[in-house]
Amino acid sequence: MRRLAVLIPLLPLLAPAQNVKVNGGALKLFRPLPVVVSSDANPITEAKAGLGRKLYFETRLSRNRDVSCNTCHPLDRYGADGAAVSTGHQGQKGTRNSPTVYNAAGHLAQFWDGRAATIEEQAKGPVLNPVEMAMRSPADVAAALKAVPEYPALFRHAFPGEADPVTFDNVARAIGAFERRLITPGRWDRFLKGDQTALTGAEKAGFNKFVESGCAACHYGPYVGGNAFQKVGMVHPWPNTADPGRQQVTGKESDRMLFKVPSLRNVTRTAPYFHDGSGKTLAEAIRQMASHQVGKNLADGEIRSIAVWLETLTGELPAGPIAPSGP
Repeated sequence: MRRLAVLIPLLPLLAPAQNVKVNGGALKLFRPLPVVVSSDANPITEAKAGLGRKLYFETRLSRNRDVSCNTCHPLDRYGADGAAVSTGHQGQKGTRNSPTVYNAAGHLAQFWDGRAATIEEQAKGPVLNPVEMAMRSPADVAAALKAVPEYPALFRHAFPGEADPVTFDNVARAIGAFERRLITPGRWDRFLKGDQTALTGAEKAGFNKFVESGCAACHYGPYVGGNAFQKVGMVHPWPNTADPGRQQVTGKESDRMLFKVPSLRNVTRTAPYFHDGSGKTLAEAIRQMASHQVGKNLADGEIRSIAVWLETLTGELPAGPIAPSGP
């Protein structure tokens, strides 16, 4: 009897997949991840992406040669460093949580406030930011790389026909080409492609609860987010209003507290959450979003159910790019 009492609370999690049907209408809001996020403005080549991989781990892109892209976006940890805000040049702290780079190339814009339109434009920001990598100028970036014997040849190979290919713009293009391949498909994608056995009954029920709770109003599409800006604190005001969000970019009062809706891909691996890193756990983040954004007080069981489905968004890390590689 004691064993039965222990198992009863777990029965919903053990339900066979065929016993639960997902909300078919809501399912139309979602799509599998693409294989790669291509760009006509920055066509991907093996030489360019390979160079971008090296540059992603390159600490010479920082003034003190101690910070790289991978410092704040470690690829072997789902692209998140686990800190509320990251640490950069001379121990300085940033003001916003560093989002993962995985799948980010497909978002409508980059950074929490959307100030960069593309992943290539985003790649330039941290390098020149005095708090992050703190390089003084694009010319200093080019000079630092030209001083490394291997790099000029790698840039010539990646950007053939250019008289002087070692430029800051080409650094961004190479990193962008690399990041456009950082895609993490998982069981959710297999389910969307027709494999009904890819999800358990509990996971399907969790998806239904996610939709029923109003989460899909903002988190939809192939990235389960990343495709819109929304005001944080739509129903109940957000506790921290020091950061005005997108208003810093547009200057519009109507954009105050607007932030890019984060992708929920790999969300179970990328704590802490929100632009200010205030959501320490996934359960806390689900509870806060339900309250502040849709005005619902979810029960603990409902939160657990949603979290069970969110685990299906954890994808497979591409093996090649994870290990550091460079001159």
